[in-house]
Amino acid sequence: MSTAAQSLEKISEYCFEIKKGAVAGMRVPGRIYATEKLMKHIVADDSLNQVANVATLAGIVKYSYAMPDIHSGYGFPIGGVAATDIDAGGVISPGGIGYDINCGVRVMRTNLKKQEIEPKIEDIVNALYRKIPVGVGSEGAIHLTEQKLRQMLEKGAKWAVEQGWGTKEDLESTESAGCLPDADSACVSQRAIKRGLNQPGTLGSGNHFTEVQYVDTVYDEKTARAFGLEKDTVVVMLHTGSRGLGYQVCDDYIRAMRNCPAKYGFSIPDRQLVCAPFNSPEGQQYFGAVCAAANYAWANRQYLMSLARAAFEQVFNTSYERLGMGLIYDVAHNIAKIETHNVDGKHKRLCVHRKGATRAFPANHPEVPAKYRAFGQPVIVPGDMGTHSFIMIGTESAMDNAFGSVCHGAGRMMSRSESKRRHSYEQILKQLHDKGVTIMAKGKATVVEEASDAYKDIGDVVDAVVGAGLAKKVARMTPLGVIKG
Repeated sequence: MSTAAQSLEKISEYCFEIKKGAVAGMRVPGRIYATEKLMKHIVADDSLNQVANVATLAGIVKYSYAMPDIHSGYGFPIGGVAATDIDAGGVISPGGIGYDINCGVRVMRTNLKKQEIEPKIEDIVNALYRKIPVGVGSEGAIHLTEQKLRQMLEKGAKWAVEQGWGTKEDLESTESAGCLPDADSACVSQRAIKRGLNQPGTLGSGNHFTEVQYVDTVYDEKTARAFGLEKDTVVVMLHTGSRGLGYQVCDDYIRAMRNCPAKYGFSIPDRQLVCAPFNSPEGQQYFGAVCAAANYAWANRQYLMSLARAAFEQVFNTSYERLGMGLIYDVAHNIAKIETHNVDGKHKRLCVHRKGATRAFPANHPEVPAKYRAFGQPVIVPGDMGTHSFIMIGTESAMDNAFGSVCHGAGRMMSRSESKRRHSYEQILKQLHDKGVTIMAKGKATVVEEASDAYKDIGDVVDAVVGAGLAKKVARMTPLGVIKG
């Protein structure tokens, strides 16, 4: 058991705390939202030590937080949330954002019902698979010049809409309208640019997917109606990020920041926590590159959504508008954003790192789209392959107790190599078939790596954040069709 796990104290049914001192140099305690059942898996890896290590970062305020889908990552745990006071020397850390910058999820509603789509699900999955490039190193139909790519990096989803791949309404239903204004493409290396030239409009591999789902349970009918949902409504969910460009940005700045702790006079307990003061030249350059990579991801998801719409148009021989394929919302994971939060009774500008965590702002927050403001920001939490996904809303408690953040998924509890050792491709296909799920994938290995029991139970994870008061459930979806890399 790790040092941090040994000092763990149960605060409530859904909250555990790592006291200051569990790791030398902790500036704040660590706080983990989970249940005792989930904790049995969480203590099995190094993630609690990582929560404690994050608590040593310069400028960190309140707590080093972790969500119930927490598992070990690079520097920060995946499922980790931490905010630093940028006006008091607070740092920004690549490990607190991750390699797949703005890996995120968007979900569209439709006018279709489960019973209408079931007879056509194989046609739909085939159409989606033909339209959407998948797999490691896949290339899309968009081959950009460097100048066009830099425009994408500066404008994000707005750039994609300007090309005809969506509408103004799509932008209004995207976190930050699909564009972080601090993006600076000059801070993105030529190697990252090269990797990004031919990958817009691609899904990638790993846990990325496109799913056709239906609403099997409605928990909050009033909010669900505001989102355009009712029982048996068919939705389409996309999960992907910034592809090779984002990976390269992270890799570049981990190297660039290697000497920053010594240069700026602070120490870190783990070299994977390499960081720089947000207001330093290195910090500003990295933030400009992160925002650019995040914009790339939003443009990518916007274009992929247009491809998904086209696939449905092909199968149903009508326009996506007639099919009611409107965007409910798009949320980012793996991102750092400048936000104002209450810290000890004072409003402070913070650099909020969310790594494998999702923003969850409450009702009446100015950054929640006007059409949802009376309810709260939609929070999309996808399950692992073949299991439920959830739509929730953020709460005031999330703002007070987690910088407006919740979980981003189920969270792995088995490595990809272990999953491949335990499962066969044929076994997973049979399991999905028995559940009534149609799947198409480019590689057998990806399907085996993403086996359902390689992840925590999504229901347990969601119940933990709801029990902790960080979110409220709106609807639950079940998959009918899946495409993967």
